[in-house]
Amino acid sequence: MKIILLILLPLTILMSTINSELFLKGNSSKSIQEEKIINDFKKLVEQKSIPLNKVQDKEILIYMIYPGSQISDYWRRSKISFEKRLKELNIKYKLVDYFFDSSKNKREDIYLYNALQDSTDYIIFTLDAKKHIKFIETILSKDKPKLILQNITKPIKGLAKQPLIYDGFDHNIGSVILAKEYLKRVGESGKYGILYGTVGYVSTQRGDSFKEYINENSNLKLADSYYTGFNKAKAKETTKDLLDNHKDINFIYACSTDIALGAVEVLEERGLIGKVLVNGWGGGSAELKSIQERKLNFTVMRINDDNGVAMAEAIKLDISNNSNKIPQVYSGDFKLITQETDKFQLLKIKEKAFRYSGL
Repeated sequence: MKIILLILLPLTILMSTINSELFLKGNSSKSIQEEKIINDFKKLVEQKSIPLNKVQDKEILIYMIYPGSQISDYWRRSKISFEKRLKELNIKYKLVDYFFDSSKNKREDIYLYNALQDSTDYIIFTLDAKKHIKFIETILSKDKPKLILQNITKPIKGLAKQPLIYDGFDHNIGSVILAKEYLKRVGESGKYGILYGTVGYVSTQRGDSFKEYINENSNLKLADSYYTGFNKAKAKETTKDLLDNHKDINFIYACSTDIALGAVEVLEERGLIGKVLVNGWGGGSAELKSIQERKLNFTVMRINDDNGVAMAEAIKLDISNNSNKIPQVYSGDFKLITQETDKFQLLKIKEKAFRYSGL
């Protein structure tokens, strides 16, 4: 008998915005026991692996469905770190992966159906549109598979039961780091634009939380905003439109790597590099290269591989009958990277962030 593990991650879906009403509010006053579980799990993720100490009689079959056909290497690195940690943990598994262009494909329902037909024991999915809620409810309504939600760090309201773990990097925290850096650089007055991805969870968490922080802490005015579908070509077109209509903007807030690099190309074409600021989001290889070339101004860099490690460790705890040691949410750390970041310091951060997926 095989344990089957399916990974499904976000697709481009132009639908109703997923707003904060769908999520449980963060509990700032956690119990001592909850804090201990979180801290102990974080140590598991950060330390060297400890192999499974029991004989595994079931192979884990992994279906990985990723929007990996994009400039951002987040999803590819996630897969690598996840697999390498599973191997170090001595967990038997087989991987079937699907990488696709998130701006063109909308096949998560087909992949999910196939996985459920395959007697799946674990599914790793995401949430970026309201219809994903139905998929999540369907999975959770069954005794198995167990569900891991990736790239989301806010528990969903109204579920009969919660997933095994929410895993990723808190979009709100990353966006506030970027907002503070913009205020430090441009002051508290001026104009800016926002380039969202798709209408959904990621855009709401990254774009709206940024906008709210700017509104609450400055007199900066939002000149305009656009949805780009996390597509570089579309980002270039919307950047041109933004600059044509608002020649006096101070910066462009980009909600993803592909968007940021599309905006940078337009700024370069128009001789506006350094005059109109633009950020990255995530700190993958392409963003770091652009910062080194002094095109992209700064980014919030995820300690990327920790998300794959966290998924592997959660599975190890579960198959070891220690699921009570898995926190409800695991959220990885960020580092602010700028053109001024010391090269030696950046190398150390990269070695930590890409410890499994490589420099």
